Amino acid sequence: MANAFKLVTDTAVGTSPATVYTCPASTATTIIGLTIANIGTSQILVDAQVTNNDGDDVYLIKAAPVPVGSSLVVVGGEQKVVLEASDTITVTSNTASSADVALSILEIS
Repeated sequence: MANAFKLVTDTAVGTSPATVYTCPASTATTIIGLTIANIGTSQILVDAQVTNNDGDDVYLIKAAPVPVGSSLVVVGGEQKVVLEASDTITVTSNTASSADVALSILEIS
């Protein structure tokens, strides 16, 4: 099995759900960290959601406030999230072009 650490980013996420990451076929992925930063000029509310292959869409966090100049660590420290093939991570903000996303992962294939 091959292991690969990766950093996946998305910039200026807004009111349309942004698919930050899709787990490749024949791969399991461990999310090591997920950080969302407010790049706007006012507080924003953000959602981070996992959509998995069996049709369950679950929120890691919903409508969480992120003050100006601040960031929110959704996954990190002791918490990890495992994704299977075709699972996705999406992020949405309540304000256009207001959030940057950094996703640290370990892909196992």
